Amino acid sequence: MRRLRPAWPLAAALVLGLGVFLIREHQLAGVVGFPLDDSWIHLRFARNLAEGQGFAYNPGVPVSGSTAPLWTLLLGALFRLVGSEPLVAKAAGSAAALAAAWLAARLTLEWTVDRGAAAVAGVLTALAGPLLWGALSGMEVTLAAALVTGGLFAHVTGRDPVAAALLALAVLARPESVLVFVLVWAAGAWSPRRAAIFALVLAVVVGPWVAFNLATVGSPLPATAAAKIEGGLVSVLSGHPESPWSFFMKRPWRYLVEWVKWLDTVNGLLPLMIPPGLWLLWRRGGRRFLLPAAALVLHPLAMALLASFRGPGFQEGRYSIQLLPLAAAVAALPLAALTAWGKASSVPPAAPLRLSRILAAGLVVAALAGLWPAATRYGWAVQNIEAMQGHLGRWIAANTPPDARLALNDVGAIGYLSRREVVDVMGLVTPAITPYRRDGELGVLRYLERACPDYLIIFPRWFPRLTAMPERFAPIYGVRLKRNSTAGAEEMVVYETAWNRANPAPRPCPEGPRASTMGGDADSSFLSLR
Repeated sequence: MRRLRPAWPLAAALVLGLGVFLIREHQLAGVVGFPLDDSWIHLRFARNLAEGQGFAYNPGVPVSGSTAPLWTLLLGALFRLVGSEPLVAKAAGSAAALAAAWLAARLTLEWTVDRGAAAVAGVLTALAGPLLWGALSGMEVTLAAALVTGGLFAHVTGRDPVAAALLALAVLARPESVLVFVLVWAAGAWSPRRAAIFALVLAVVVGPWVAFNLATVGSPLPATAAAKIEGGLVSVLSGHPESPWSFFMKRPWRYLVEWVKWLDTVNGLLPLMIPPGLWLLWRRGGRRFLLPAAALVLHPLAMALLASFRGPGFQEGRYSIQLLPLAAAVAALPLAALTAWGKASSVPPAAPLRLSRILAAGLVVAALAGLWPAATRYGWAVQNIEAMQGHLGRWIAANTPPDARLALNDVGAIGYLSRREVVDVMGLVTPAITPYRRDGELGVLRYLERACPDYLIIFPRWFPRLTAMPERFAPIYGVRLKRNSTAGAEEMVVYETAWNRANPAPRPCPEGPRASTMGGDADSSFLSLR
């Protein structure tokens, strides 16, 4: 096995990238936070795990509310060891990002035996804006990137059981990784024994998660999938048909275009370097090398055809970041080819060597050029979440009884910071509401009349009919963002409901399941509406 020497440029590049992101976070948000509300959902599950409450959002009520259970379990273990500190998620994400960069370099070295190209691949990975976003986001994406790249490296070095295990774990970190799992299996020798190994590993690793999903939400997919998937085969099988034109042509083409644009945003040279890199892989290793790397072409198509939600570039590419180390490794292959050509050809070797160095420098410069814009987007996203959901979570903790029941459309920061029982009107952690949601707002209202929350905290723009019912929902507090880049709407409002048990005469709650069994120049303003 070839050694990567030296490895310090990868760590230096990652420290540089993280430093830029943290500077922008401090400048724009003024606090250390997360750029997505979903990050706090992981933290609430993890804290409940660490406190012995099981894999549950509302303590003691198991529910499959995570599409990345491996990340949730990892955070739960870390919280158990060092305490439920949100910064632990950033440390774990950063460590996984470093592992992903190192593995990208090792993969390139195994393909090319060129330490210079390997170092470039590692540095490009470490400087990629979405990977840095993922490292600090509290989300699972850098763990998935490290596992996918590790699985590819194990495959290239001929260790099929290890590759199968790592890629199966990657599926538990990001379900889209199943594409790479299938491609790696297809890239090897087609034998019953090898197929059995991959099938058995997948069943052992992913099977318990599927069983947990079936037991808690009645589906092999988690509740988050049912709440989010907007199209594709999974949606069709769930009873939501769509036209063949949209299914086979319109969405796949749109996702493919978005994928290329996203790669261009990450590094302007990536879309130009990946095609020749794939051709070189075919020349070097045939089907065994090319098929797994073909994920760089097939990923957006698989998203569109199987289970679409927004697109491959959505939220900094959170459903695509696991492929960034592979993209960097493939993009570095032409550098190694030019170097080898310069050493072997009869032309003056300085010409191809000089071109290789120019391309390497161009790739690194393009990566550096994208750092500040990516860090700025990250900083504003943190500001938005802290100023809206974070602020409301702390307000609820200070201004409502500890046993208050909340109905929310964003269940992350508000639920984590308030420690209140929650009804999720979107269905991510309250799957029982899903059939009601098919009838729109009136269906949600019927469910709320059974769950009887004390407070409703929603985006009024999402629920105009509910917010026009003052006899049921009276606004008492709200937040409006002056510059919204991440939140689902610019305003979120707290409504006291007619069932609020703190009222002298609350509306009677009919018999029905409890919510817990159902699964200055600042960029914001705070409004007291009572």
